[in-house]
Amino acid sequence: MSIAENVAYIRERVTNAARRAGRDPSAIALMAVSKTFPPESIREAHAAGLRLFGENRVQEFDAKLNSLHDLPGADWHLIGHLQSNKAARAAELFTAVDSLDSPKLAEKLNAAAEQAAKTLPVLIEINVGGEQAKTGLAPNSEEFEMILSAAPQWKNLHIQGLMTVPPFADDPEQARPYFRKLREIRDRIAARLLPAVAMNVLSMGMSHDFEVAIEEGSTCVRIGTAIFGERA
Repeated sequence: MSIAENVAYIRERVTNAARRAGRDPSAIALMAVSKTFPPESIREAHAAGLRLFGENRVQEFDAKLNSLHDLPGADWHLIGHLQSNKAARAAELFTAVDSLDSPKLAEKLNAAAEQAAKTLPVLIEINVGGEQAKTGLAPNSEEFEMILSAAPQWKNLHIQGLMTVPPFADDPEQARPYFRKLREIRDRIAARLLPAVAMNVLSMGMSHDFEVAIEEGSTCVRIGTAIFGERA
């Protein structure tokens, strides 16, 4: 199947999953995870109607951008782990950073966004499975609370919600408790009505489990191989 056919099929599945959950399909954003794929593939996805793209590495995207800068309406999000020493370049290149995982990184991104004269939307990455090999904050960690409480002082950051990558399992149903946990964390934070903290975005669900994520409240699914095919 072509990229355009894959996009159409994924959209159909998103719509069906949303309807099963009694949700409006238009409330769920479809992000094309374009990491490792060439500009030509990204252009095909754009031609198929996609505008939201996720990249994992600052340097990789930096190398691609000259070939993609003319795509109208393209929205580039960094979804991979960001080292603080690359925060300045990330703030310049990306529309948003969906993998904020420390107060130190928030400080760096805020300063870089101020320097770039922009407001940078961010998501806080939560390690719902407590996996040592993965980045992201523990839900009850001191650093997580520090970010929430310090948000008003970061005038050039806009905290919009949460992102997670659950432990991988072949059966998508095994991811359901982790998606539900992130939604419950979001609800608890939203109920606190914290200043400068919005909880409108739940970025969760990938190619193999996005339908379960939608049923559990995802507002943004991140799809790579199901759109572009297997990575080399």
